[in-house]
Amino acid sequence: MALLALAGAAHAALIYASNNFAVVIPGELYRSAQPDATLLAEYRSRYHIQTVINLRGRQDEGWYREERRASVALGLDQIDFRMASSRELSRADADRLIAVMRHAHKPLLIHCKAGADRTGLASALYLAALAGAGEAQAEAQLSIRYGHFSVPYLSSAYPMDDSFEQMEPALGFGD
Repeated sequence: MALLALAGAAHAALIYASNNFAVVIPGELYRSAQPDATLLAEYRSRYHIQTVINLRGRQDEGWYREERRASVALGLDQIDFRMASSRELSRADADRLIAVMRHAHKPLLIHCKAGADRTGLASALYLAALAGAGEAQAEAQLSIRYGHFSVPYLSSAYPMDDSFEQMEPALGFGD
């Protein structure tokens, strides 16, 4: 049991140290936790990011002002799309998010606060709706690998999994 706890702590530290950054589709889609100005500059330089999709929405807080200033300075498009990890994303909002991702300049960086739950759902929707990925590949974006912990009625992030399940028929996935 102690070994399992140690492994979990090490995994959490790795996610934190890497800002939960991951390549979803090379040259097209990247995901992360909330980046600061230095990380945005690094992602722009290294991965040629053109658009940042902020799933936390427009805020009157320091992190948001820093992100806006950095995006402008770096020539990045910034799209604010508010969603909550503790609430199911409606079909209409999921369709709207897919349209936003479809029309945004690529490569994209999608982020929320921790890069686990909202970012996982957005990445899964992108893979399924826009990249033609299969169900298992898309659902893998909502995994513990990225810090997404989801258990029905126990986890506040379960609505992200439920949102994807509700979208599956529209995405061409059967039962």
